[in-house]
Amino acid sequence: MGLGGETDALGSPDPGSGILRVFGRQLKRFRLRAGLERAEFGSRIGYSASTIAAFEQGRRVPLPRFIDVADELLGAGGVLQEMKEEVGRAQFPAFFRDAARLEAEAVELHAYDTHVVKGLLQTEEYARAVFAMRRPLLDEETIEQRVAARMLRQEIFSRWPAPLMSFVIEEAALRRPIGGAAVHRGQLEQILLTGQHRNVEIQVMPLQREDHAGLAGPFTLIETKAGQRIAYAEVQKSSQLYTERTPVRELEAQYGIIRAQALTPRESMAFVERLLGEL
Repeated sequence: MGLGGETDALGSPDPGSGILRVFGRQLKRFRLRAGLERAEFGSRIGYSASTIAAFEQGRRVPLPRFIDVADELLGAGGVLQEMKEEVGRAQFPAFFRDAARLEAEAVELHAYDTHVVKGLLQTEEYARAVFAMRRPLLDEETIEQRVAARMLRQEIFSRWPAPLMSFVIEEAALRRPIGGAAVHRGQLEQILLTGQHRNVEIQVMPLQREDHAGLAGPFTLIETKAGQRIAYAEVQKSSQLYTERTPVRELEAQYGIIRAQALTPRESMAFVERLLGEL
């Protein structure tokens, strides 16, 4: 079965709206208990009364730092902070939320990327530059929400038991100086650091390969704790989540060939180091 992101564009309920309404009701309850009007609470925390109203009504996604400060200021005793992870997932674009949920439960995750470095490997500065380049343009608040959500995903690297992960990145994506020289350097350094994790293998697909099994585009393979194997592919603003065994098996076989054609993990880390030396 495939789950396409285009269903949200057709008017189906936003899967992230439920947790936002719950968070909003709790925020309002603690604000009233503290005896604060929206304007007063907003001035103390650095937001307008209209923004506080939007949070309370579940119409806007609060950033993690807002949740932390609000929890402390209102004496919520961690109640608001406990919802931070679920609220954070609501910051993902609607078409990515199913994949994000499965990614968070993964015991194995394998990804092939072509145009940009995988979100799980991105630095905050690189991610911000990527979102700033979106067309049509995203407003600044949406960019910050998307960056925060992307950084939240990277908690997968600190999980235990550690999931087994591998990444194959096209050389072109590594050479593209998204965000400028400083951001580019920081991103390459991040790849080297992440590649040192014992549960992570990173490989580079060099431009000079004559044989290439990944010409159809990027995709991600996920295996959950329950043993379910899933494939996820995304293009533009739509996505496809594959759960039927035949298409997943085909992409698994394709990924195996891609890994065989790429540089080895050791060769890849040396390659990234050489790229850094060229900057």
